[in-house]
Amino acid sequence: MTATLGAGLGLKPQHFDDALHCAEAEMWFEVHPENYLMAGGPRLAWLDAVRSRHPVSLHGVSLSLAGAAAPDQQHLNRLKELIRRVEPALVSEHLAWSTLDGRYYPDLLPVPRTSDILSRVAANIQRTQEQLQRRIAIENPSHYLRMDNHDWSETDFLDELVRRTGCGLLVDVNNVYVSARNIGYDAHTYLDNLPAEAIMEIHLAGHSEDNDGDAASLLIDSHDAPVIEPVWRLYRHLIERIGERPTLIERDDKIPAFAELLTERNKAQEILSAQGVLK
Repeated sequence: MTATLGAGLGLKPQHFDDALHCAEAEMWFEVHPENYLMAGGPRLAWLDAVRSRHPVSLHGVSLSLAGAAAPDQQHLNRLKELIRRVEPALVSEHLAWSTLDGRYYPDLLPVPRTSDILSRVAANIQRTQEQLQRRIAIENPSHYLRMDNHDWSETDFLDELVRRTGCGLLVDVNNVYVSARNIGYDAHTYLDNLPAEAIMEIHLAGHSEDNDGDAASLLIDSHDAPVIEPVWRLYRHLIERIGERPTLIERDDKIPAFAELLTERNKAQEILSAQGVLK
């Protein structure tokens, strides 16, 4: 199936019937492949059914591409089989690490952007793309504290990964907003410094505040709230610069009714459609 990807939604089990029968133009759905790496069963049957009606994207959370070890070969084999089965429109992962010495951590953890780590991440991306026989998109991380000893700005680091590996980028605009607030940089400048031609996908999400008794709040990329207006403004700014890109509304906690998520999705679709008309 080939289709134009406009704005889409993360696929949640409680929304299966709504997703299956959704008739919005250019709609697509994204899943974490780790939830579907089994040989059969009802969850995989749900994904097959939705895939028969809509394009699907796979957004991984466990390859640990910035980790000290190469991606797990067994995991890559299972992911490759899922890709063969569902023929996803997009495949993506994170600029982060989550495994160390055989231990798995429930977070996507950042790394110092040194030249040595750049080479390590590039090698892991190249291995992944060769194994999967697919170009993948790499997502920018969220930051909660300032790290020292960077050799590269984040946008230059991502640009160099693209140059070395041929990968694409997944720009999470909420991550940009959260990080800009937490560690102090200009979000518009960050977006303007990304290589436009490499951007394959965009994510939009909500976040929460953690005051912890302090006057200044720390923003948490919690995916448990609607997209706020400043993030929508950053999204419009990005789309005006780079043109239309597949855009996902992410919601992973405090899941509302499908109709509520569809309203956010349609707002993103209107922005994309307006940009198409202006071209």
